[in-house]
Amino acid sequence: MFALLTLLALLIEAIFGYSSQLYAWIGHPVTWIGKLIDWHEKRFNLPAAPRGLTIFRGVQLTVTLVVVAGLAGLTSYLLPLLILPDLLALMVIGLLVASLPAQRSLHQHVGAVRDALKQKQDLGPARQALSMIVGRDTAQLNESEIARAATESLSENFSDGVTAPAIWLVVGGPAGGLIYKAVNTADSMIGHRNERYEAYGKAVARLDDLLNLPASRLSALLIIAAAALTRGADAKMASRAVLADAHHHTSPNAGWPEAAMAGALGLALAGPRTYAGSTIEAAVMNRQGRRDATAQDIDFALRLYRRADALLILLIAAVAFLLLL
Repeated sequence: MFALLTLLALLIEAIFGYSSQLYAWIGHPVTWIGKLIDWHEKRFNLPAAPRGLTIFRGVQLTVTLVVVAGLAGLTSYLLPLLILPDLLALMVIGLLVASLPAQRSLHQHVGAVRDALKQKQDLGPARQALSMIVGRDTAQLNESEIARAATESLSENFSDGVTAPAIWLVVGGPAGGLIYKAVNTADSMIGHRNERYEAYGKAVARLDDLLNLPASRLSALLIIAAAALTRGADAKMASRAVLADAHHHTSPNAGWPEAAMAGALGLALAGPRTYAGSTIEAAVMNRQGRRDATAQDIDFALRLYRRADALLILLIAAVAFLLLL
């Protein structure tokens, strides 16, 4: 039902991105959602509260996000239809939901790490650019670690920042897309397994895992397909890495696109990483791959990403065409 709208949103965002002027004027759905989460967390995630009560309050937040985002998405869909001609309403709704996928911004952020990494005299700018897209500590990372981290982030965010919003837009329109974005934003803020968030963020983290499940599998398939269309990439190794390693990842979803990208590039991605001074042990994706990575590997990963994203757009276009028949 919403495939044509999703196609329009993806094309708008891929070509134009989200206007920095618009962001300055009204912000972005993620910032609005983030303010609600931050308010609730400061008010209800109290260290002295019993664990059971904290879990309940996390469930309360999750339900609130789903209801508020669903109503906001439904309003943004119905209101233009009620007051505008059909074609103009479709364009307005398309512009609104184009804020949900992050194709262009993801490419720009990862590209910034690549460009900074090419200036090998000083890794500071590359570490700073990387810190904008990953949660791990970046201050001590060397060139290979920076390149691998950027490639891992590109792979994972292709799934939860591009493919997942597209899937839930197709399934549920603006309401489905905004509900997904709200849950995913909450997971990035409070879905951490540490003393502060483990209980409070438990419900939203589990829901985020569920909502990202189809996107992670589809993203892996799209990366494998992109590798098959790209000279120098290894689609067979990408497939093998997914089958062998994806289920060993600490996340039930992130391992799928990461393993596919690792195999396609011949890299060994993931593995141990440090957050807030604490090292987290994690499985390696494509264990037989090389660990030495450079800015050129990021460049190759971005090429695969562009082709995988184009395949996603073509897939949704095919769905829209079939639904129109």
